[in-house]
Amino acid sequence: MTSYPNYGRIDGNIVMIGFGSIGKGTLPLIQRHFDYDADKLCVVDPNPASAAFLAEQGITHHQIALTPDNYRQVLGGLFPDGQGFCVNLSVDTSSLDLMRFCRELGVLYIDTVVEPWAGFYFDMTDNAERTNYALRQQVRDEKAASLGGTTAVSCCGANPGMVSWFVKEGLMTLARDLGRADPVPADRAAWGALMQSLGVKGVHIAERDTQARAKPRPRDVFVNTWSVEGFIAEGFQPAELGWGTHEKWMPETAQRHDTGCQSAIWFARPGAITRVHTWCPTPGPQFGFLVTHNESVSISDYFTVGDPAKPDFRPTCHYAYHPCDDAVLSLHEMFGAGVQQKTHEILDVDEIVTGIDELGVLIYGHEKNALWYGSRLSNDETKSLAPYQNATGLQVTSAVLAGMVWALENPSAGIVETDEMDHARCLEVQRPYLGPVEAHYTDWTPLQDRWEHFPEDIDESDPWQFRNVLAT
Repeated sequence: MTSYPNYGRIDGNIVMIGFGSIGKGTLPLIQRHFDYDADKLCVVDPNPASAAFLAEQGITHHQIALTPDNYRQVLGGLFPDGQGFCVNLSVDTSSLDLMRFCRELGVLYIDTVVEPWAGFYFDMTDNAERTNYALRQQVRDEKAASLGGTTAVSCCGANPGMVSWFVKEGLMTLARDLGRADPVPADRAAWGALMQSLGVKGVHIAERDTQARAKPRPRDVFVNTWSVEGFIAEGFQPAELGWGTHEKWMPETAQRHDTGCQSAIWFARPGAITRVHTWCPTPGPQFGFLVTHNESVSISDYFTVGDPAKPDFRPTCHYAYHPCDDAVLSLHEMFGAGVQQKTHEILDVDEIVTGIDELGVLIYGHEKNALWYGSRLSNDETKSLAPYQNATGLQVTSAVLAGMVWALENPSAGIVETDEMDHARCLEVQRPYLGPVEAHYTDWTPLQDRWEHFPEDIDESDPWQFRNVLAT
């Protein structure tokens, strides 16, 4: 029998909100790694399909959807003693409202994304307000207004989340490989100074998902390796990215924000149809979608040096996502038809016959050109590591575990993003579930592999200008 590390006791109730693919995969990690009273673990999820599985596990299922009108009553009743842990893995629930209420109660909190209430992504007409920049800024404003208090971990999945820890680990790897003996920075200012001194210009969250099943994708079905609802929602948001100080050109459709940390720009165009050039170890050069993610904003913000309005240094940062092939076909079909598919399918761990999820950070522009640092987890290895999830899921759920451990060990840290946490401790907890975690240098730049028959308006003076990264 395998022995797993025990990371401590959670007193009070553990309430998991949402029980989709990530909730189902997080459950066994909680069961493995924490002490708690079994009768105090419950799930709040409106989907009746969860009932039978949870009943077999002996877990109480509250079949209800949280809304702006009922969340205080529901959660207040589930945390009667003012202690416990709220694990929010749902869609269509306001992360900010739930986080704020849990902190009022003295209950630890974690989520994987800054999620709004139902309808926000598609009913909001102001595109600037639909960005992750705007959603994140609300949480940052809440943090500034209520320093300290019960810990609430914001955006702690694979990405956002784990990739912020990879950036720090990648920077330390780069420093060592350049023959430097830099100590691990102790605070945000020192991390920004390290990145600047290394000559880094930016970071791609570079991902390639090659997981596939034998069954062809049916028409009118959106197939993905994780939440279809979540992917569609973020794919319909405007493309956005952290905007670095080395950039000399801005796309015509790009716009800045008037308030907040000033670290990002956004496009009047959906992220899921905006392509960028990037690189991953398995495929080498590839297209990725510039889908908006919280880490694109937070990483650029965290590593800013100087006045945020006129910084001395800031890295460009954005997601460059090539989802599984079935998801790519699903996106093409959806945007081509102008309507969402009514049937959603998530590739099950037992039906996937090949592939890995290669998720890492491409740190570029420095003396060694570019370093990809990340996880290359296969579905086959996932089966031996944890039940109820594919490789994509385990990269997320193991980050949730790491965030829970950190919160339990730091219960009075207030509202924190993963960039602000101890990356070494978090990766120590998560690494056993990530498969090969590797560093790969490459001499590839966005100027390579262009089609000479069709000249493009690029900047040959600096390969790592976003002008060269954005696909025309």
